[in-house]
Amino acid sequence: MEEFHKTRRLPPYVFEQVNRLKASARSQGADIIDLGMGNPDLPTPKSIVDKLCDVVRDPRTHRYSSSRGIPGLRRAQASYYARRFGVKLDPERQVVATLGSKEGFANMAQAITAPGDVVLCPNPTYPIHAFGFIMSGGVIRSMQAEPDDGFIPALERGMRHSIPKPLALILNYPSNPTAHVASLDFYKDVVAFARKNDIIILSDLAYAEIYFDENNPPPSVLQVPGAMDVAVEFTSMSKTFSMPGWRIGFAVGNERLIAALTRVKSYLDYGAFTPIQVAASAALNGDGADIAEVRDVYRRRRDVMVDTFAKAGWAIPAPQATMFAWAPIPEPFKSIGSLEFSKLLVEKADVAVAPGIGFGEHGDDYVRLALVENEHRIRQAARNIKRFLSTAGQTLDNVIPLSARR
Repeated sequence: MEEFHKTRRLPPYVFEQVNRLKASARSQGADIIDLGMGNPDLPTPKSIVDKLCDVVRDPRTHRYSSSRGIPGLRRAQASYYARRFGVKLDPERQVVATLGSKEGFANMAQAITAPGDVVLCPNPTYPIHAFGFIMSGGVIRSMQAEPDDGFIPALERGMRHSIPKPLALILNYPSNPTAHVASLDFYKDVVAFARKNDIIILSDLAYAEIYFDENNPPPSVLQVPGAMDVAVEFTSMSKTFSMPGWRIGFAVGNERLIAALTRVKSYLDYGAFTPIQVAASAALNGDGADIAEVRDVYRRRRDVMVDTFAKAGWAIPAPQATMFAWAPIPEPFKSIGSLEFSKLLVEKADVAVAPGIGFGEHGDDYVRLALVENEHRIRQAARNIKRFLSTAGQTLDNVIPLSARR
């Protein structure tokens, strides 16, 4: 049957190919160490769960909730921004709760995009950044992902060579998948550019609290004077508080953009379950101990992965932030690309990773490794990979079909 217009615009979901192979291997008894999906394995802190259980016993909380978030939740998010970034937010006009940052991005795209609008988007990046706008009728112009001295010149080229003029620029730091971290000076330059050229900034700050340099926590773009005129920022409780299945996030910033998102959401959902919103409020109003504990776990896992994989023969740069490592494909396998290499790891090493091509064509020389297995399992993955790499030259002749070679 012919595909519908919007689904026809979407590429094949490459992660699904690895997932099918992973499921098939497990069905045959393989013990697959899954470093692919960024699905936190840590339990939600007990105090948050206890709060949920207390509130859910009140039948009044079982009714429809508020799409934009209950007042206490919006106030808690505003208080968090004030403590963490020194940014003052009006919880009534500059904060809206979302069903995770992914839903927030997708519905913001619905709210602001006209057919043919151009959006500047980093490549590689988290898929919803691009495909939320593609599904809304927009056009993506790829940008470099590194927040370095080449970023503003790249922005200028994007402005000169895009017709119509770009509507928005997407930022994602700390980045999924690359783990790049941006500085406040970088944000100052980008905000000045956006104000001068009248474009919107949409910043994904989902990994604000998963960082490993205690002296340099990732900043918010909204810390820049004047950013509130052009920017909205998206955050999530999924990683910060190990609450991925709870589906709570936020969009904060420019009043006009927040109003547009709020209006679209009002037609599409009734908000998260009220007890979840109350428990999320309690988490945001906490003392930060839960956040620090989560951060410490990921730091230890990162150190174990970098050390053991290097000893296995695969050097991986140590990420400064996020729960991911962005790993260059070992030289003998670069020619086959990230998808085929990811399949090989499942088949020959019992390790699942995310192929970089799934985050954009400029990610095809990399794979993303998620820190979602404990330290023992990460060490086991390193042993499996060492065995695979040490024997690949003798055992992989003719394994890769010619059609897969680049």
